[in-house]
Amino acid sequence: MTGLIQIAAVEKSFGPVVALAGIDLEIRENEFFALLGPSGCGKTTLLRILAGFETPDRGRIALDGRDLVAMPANRRPINMMFQSYALFPHMTVEGNVAYGLEMEGVRGPELKRRTAEALAMVQLEDVARRKPHLLSGGQRQRVALARALVKRPRLLLLDEPLAALDKKLRDQMRLELKRLQHETGITFLIVTHDQEEALVMADRIALMNQGQIAQLGPPRALYEEPANRFVADFIGLMNLIEGRAAPGGLAAQGLDRVLPAAEGGLPAGTPASLAIRPERIRVRPGTPTASGDGLAGRVESVAYLGQDLILHVRVVGLARPLVARLGAGQESLPEMTEGAAVACEWTKERARLLTN
Repeated sequence: MTGLIQIAAVEKSFGPVVALAGIDLEIRENEFFALLGPSGCGKTTLLRILAGFETPDRGRIALDGRDLVAMPANRRPINMMFQSYALFPHMTVEGNVAYGLEMEGVRGPELKRRTAEALAMVQLEDVARRKPHLLSGGQRQRVALARALVKRPRLLLLDEPLAALDKKLRDQMRLELKRLQHETGITFLIVTHDQEEALVMADRIALMNQGQIAQLGPPRALYEEPANRFVADFIGLMNLIEGRAAPGGLAAQGLDRVLPAAEGGLPAGTPASLAIRPERIRVRPGTPTASGDGLAGRVESVAYLGQDLILHVRVVGLARPLVARLGAGQESLPEMTEGAAVACEWTKERARLLTN
């Protein structure tokens, strides 16, 4: 892949509020890229700068080496799909999709052909003559997507496109968006606060925090190898146990022992957190073996999710319960009831030490 968008040292403030504090980023050709982060982290500001709705205070943005900052929004080879969909209620589905082409002077057979291709792409040929108010939420979302794709932009910006859908439809549309991006070859850039959404769809994720990029990389890297405590806590469920780095792991606060963790290169005594995913914890009835590294606890709550059980295990000395995710096929599950005495264990390779 080659770089399509180059963003260098971009800064943006709104009065005393710093929205972007020097962003350096490259978005590749034919990539599904996600800007992820909590509200106020700067992701939407960066999206609006790319779209041409905001101007950076400093820095450079280029597309294929051409400067974008001085280019008006309507001349950029970029389209944007808004969270509200922004469909014209008086127009049919077909009319909504064709509108952008008509504004560019496309007429006649080419207009009909490209509109029909876009509708077929999102599987809406059967409702082409309907008005938006007669469509379901998922269908309206597909119309907005077809309207954005029909002009064949180099870059498609998606601003929280699935936020208005129910969970089942969101899950379906995640796969649909991924399919469309793959089939069209258009670079997609999605802004979302939903970490699961980014993990499922994106080739790479830029996780933002306070106007900066906290970590950039493929979904697996952010999930398995978080760069710091913020990333670990934001991406998925994570157990974080505070203490200080020690040979072999973490000298945990409230526990007179060292908990096993992979060597993180931190000097002994450095304030740190042990990070371990719930699915990496083995839970079994009873107490830890005398020679083992397990923690004794009691099951505080059990949540049944069909394919998994989520256990909260209270360990004396820890500020927060440990969260463990157990596959529903495990033989020991029938004994995992509230109040049960259990042992929580993990191998050191499964846990990481992160600076606080």
